[in-house]
Amino acid sequence: MTADPNTTAGTGAEPEPIAAVPLRRPGRWASAVLILALAGLFVYGAATNPAYRWDVYWKYLRDTRIAAGAVVTVELTVLAMLIAVVLGTLLAVMRLSPNPVLRATAWVYLWVFRGTPVYVQLVFWGLVPSLYQNVAFGVPFGPRLLEVDVQSLQAGFAFAVIGLGLNEAAYMAEIVRAGINSVGEGQREASIALGMSWSQTMRRTVLPQAMRVIIPPTGNELISMLKTTALVTAIPLSTDLFGRARDIYGVNFLPIPLLLVTATWYLAITSVLMVGQYYLEKYYSRGISRQLTAKQLQALADARGEVSAK
Repeated sequence: MTADPNTTAGTGAEPEPIAAVPLRRPGRWASAVLILALAGLFVYGAATNPAYRWDVYWKYLRDTRIAAGAVVTVELTVLAMLIAVVLGTLLAVMRLSPNPVLRATAWVYLWVFRGTPVYVQLVFWGLVPSLYQNVAFGVPFGPRLLEVDVQSLQAGFAFAVIGLGLNEAAYMAEIVRAGINSVGEGQREASIALGMSWSQTMRRTVLPQAMRVIIPPTGNELISMLKTTALVTAIPLSTDLFGRARDIYGVNFLPIPLLLVTATWYLAITSVLMVGQYYLEKYYSRGISRQLTAKQLQALADARGEVSAK
């Protein structure tokens, strides 16, 4: 005999709990089994294929030359991104400036560096010693104070950093500009009402708030820059991670295991950068979400309890 809902409501008794049956999703299990089966077949095939030469892979994975190349790759990435962030921020501010000369200059820069492949740009930077054998510093049409023989510098690393940084600055400029535009117009009007100049408004009010929008794509660009450093062979520069591996398999004629070693190192460095990006995004996204943490909920409950007691 079942209880009448109206009678239950009238007596004030609690209704019987609903026996909820979870929805079955056989498609998820089927797709998971299929993916695991395909992954297992690939791993088994790779492990049993002698062409991969796993013995050579394990040998060179801990090679000091490869590790030194990884250090050079990280140095290239960090220095190039520093140039890109500083110059990109300057270009973004120039594009939003009321000065038409600055806006036009920034637009031409972005047009050139975004419109040509980074590999072609690096090739040109590698040809700088051929284009400018000697660089003189002094008074225009006057005496020379300093003259530098560019061909004798052997500055492949510096040219690689400059080439990567100038190219990335064009993309960082658009990221920073999008972040600046995400800040409400009222923030700028309030800063101007307080007597701030346009540059002070950008530096003190707009850019700090725009960091929430700028940080996530900047982290992606940093990871992309790490992989783009493999193109510095166009300089030419062979002291980076890929350059070291290429020199080694150019001697032992075993490119497959050396390329796997290179991919493993790139993947390891990228994983570290992704962890740093996660915590950086978490830091700058404070206050955006309305979801309270457990500590905040507990403090709110304690405060309500004290008010009720009074």
